[in-house]
Amino acid sequence: MIEVKNLTKRYGATIAVNNISFNAEAGEVVGLLGPNGAGKTTTMRILTCYMPADEGTATVAGHDIHENSVEVRKHIGYLPENAPLYTDMGVVDYLNFVAEVRAIPRSDRNNKVREMIETCGLEKVLRKDIGELSKGYRQRVGLAQALIHDPAILILDEPTAGLDPNQIIEIRQLIKKLGAEKTVILSTHILPEVEATCDRAVIINDGVIVASGTTDELASMGKGKETIYIQIRGPQEDIESRLAEMDQVAGFRKLNEPESGLHRYEVNSHGNTNITEALFHMVVDSDWSLAELRQVSASLEDVFRQLTTSDALAGKEERE
Repeated sequence: MIEVKNLTKRYGATIAVNNISFNAEAGEVVGLLGPNGAGKTTTMRILTCYMPADEGTATVAGHDIHENSVEVRKHIGYLPENAPLYTDMGVVDYLNFVAEVRAIPRSDRNNKVREMIETCGLEKVLRKDIGELSKGYRQRVGLAQALIHDPAILILDEPTAGLDPNQIIEIRQLIKKLGAEKTVILSTHILPEVEATCDRAVIINDGVIVASGTTDELASMGKGKETIYIQIRGPQEDIESRLAEMDQVAGFRKLNEPESGLHRYEVNSHGNTNITEALFHMVVDSDWSLAELRQVSASLEDVFRQLTTSDALAGKEERE
């Protein structure tokens, strides 16, 4: 349904999206996952023909975004982070207005509006103006306007931003339900969002795709790579020199000292090595005292941090 090929978008000297490619199939919920400023919103604006790409292209429901942008828009329902709502209009009046803009035949409009009210759970607010609604209900109205013309594809930018926990759960459940029938692309920087709603995630950072796959596949990237927390009583310079020399150590960083004379480190392993045993022998052979040695397996959150942060553990290559 969506195929993205080598998309690039620049704002002056800044490259917001850098030669990215991915796809989304029918009946699939794909999450664009990344920190703020990663390029997620820019990608969505290009796919919805809100702005052009500088290089590359994409096809949406078989239509090229450059050559057939009008056809692309007919097949897409778009909910930007700030929903396009007229706060002085009533809920029903607004949905009727959107139905007219979307060229839904007059004879079908009432049925479409009723369908959206039921699908998006708007029954309790029908007599209210949009300006009177809570953030959660405004998001529901925003989803209704994106769905009213029955598009094959939904593109949702941060759909749960600013909602309370109950509202978040409700919107996630609705997205999951819609994903059984439509292709959905949603952007988020929240890992539980992806785990709760998405079949697959594309991780983007600084405009570049750094990983993609199911949540299980992404989490497996961290298997065998452990983080070890160690506290040692000994000379700091000698401890760090020995850590930098160890083949099993991919990198480490100094943490706050719990008390004078103790030095605490977060150590990252290469994986598939018995690093805890090696660290234990390193301390014993050096005649130092060991106050803590704790191993934590990498999680999806760890993988995400490794792929999207620049303050990763300092590698031993930097010390050589």
